[in-house]
Amino acid sequence: MSHGKTSYVCLFCRVSYKQPYDRTRQRNCPNCAEPMIHAGSAFAAPRRRDIAAWRALTVLLNAGVGFHKSCCGGPGFRPRGLREVRERMTYAQRSGTPVAKALVRYNVP
Repeated sequence: MSHGKTSYVCLFCRVSYKQPYDRTRQRNCPNCAEPMIHAGSAFAAPRRRDIAAWRALTVLLNAGVGFHKSCCGGPGFRPRGLREVRERMTYAQRSGTPVAKALVRYNVP
């Protein structure tokens, strides 16, 4: 039986690759040789020229938010643009909520 594949992302090159998951192995980008970030098995990469979506993705991944499947099928809400990220970052700062929790919140009060 083969193992499921998961996505690894290079934020500098704006590329993602599906590879078998191995916790002990560090994946490096084949283009720039920088370490890649484990994004999860439910990750869908934005288009390479969509710079705003990649900036939002950078904030998400650096905050520790992943795109892992849950029992119901998907990873849940993830902001797709900078406006949504800014709204949630402002909410986290004002309310004292951890950034990772504020970023995955569907509605911001």
